[in-house]
Amino acid sequence: MTTGTKPLRADAARNRDRLLAAASDLFAERGLDAPLEEIARRAGVSIGTLYNHFPTRDALFDAIMPTRIAVLHTGAEQALAEPNAWTGFVAFTETLFALHAEDRGLNDALAQRVPLSPGIVEACHRTFRYIERLIVRAKEDGQLREDFEAADYATLIWAMSQVIRESTGVAPLAWRRTLAYFLDGLRAGAAHPLPAPALTPKQLTAIMAAPPNGESRTQTAASSRTG
Repeated sequence: MTTGTKPLRADAARNRDRLLAAASDLFAERGLDAPLEEIARRAGVSIGTLYNHFPTRDALFDAIMPTRIAVLHTGAEQALAEPNAWTGFVAFTETLFALHAEDRGLNDALAQRVPLSPGIVEACHRTFRYIERLIVRAKEDGQLREDFEAADYATLIWAMSQVIRESTGVAPLAWRRTLAYFLDGLRAGAAHPLPAPALTPKQLTAIMAAPPNGESRTQTAASSRTG
């Protein structure tokens, strides 16, 4: 393990590993806004030691989240290899939200509840490119309703991530019932005219750029980097 090109001392490497383990656990339990002081406490080091290894919250995210998101890419590739397009689409969607339920940090990242570094944003975009391929494939197979767009999948992520966030502490499997209703409504045979069009790319970008609490992105980013 290195910082730049200089190898870490054995004790420093152990501290870094403990910090990563503690951060992984706490972000999964509480989300990406979990206190850095608690991460340091769980790792058994000072907050100064944490900042020596990870000067910003983003640095911790960058060390942890790409591996988590890569699990989705593997799941998407398996879904695309599934002979039945609808089965693949459903399997990936269920896997996606099962991971949301297990890991609030991943939930936050994919729902973009906190500002993320360009590297993690690109990993999320790569996930979405897989989703677009799954949607096209299921439509071509005649099993997914024709008016369902990639932007609609983004709104599904926002909706389900909130259901999961609010319900898992009381009813850990409640989200599966909600998702089942959504999926039944996406079948081609269930399609009825919709009252509004899908979000445009410009609208989708604007919504994803705006924090849910009404603060400006700059304000939220500043508090995230220092908190």
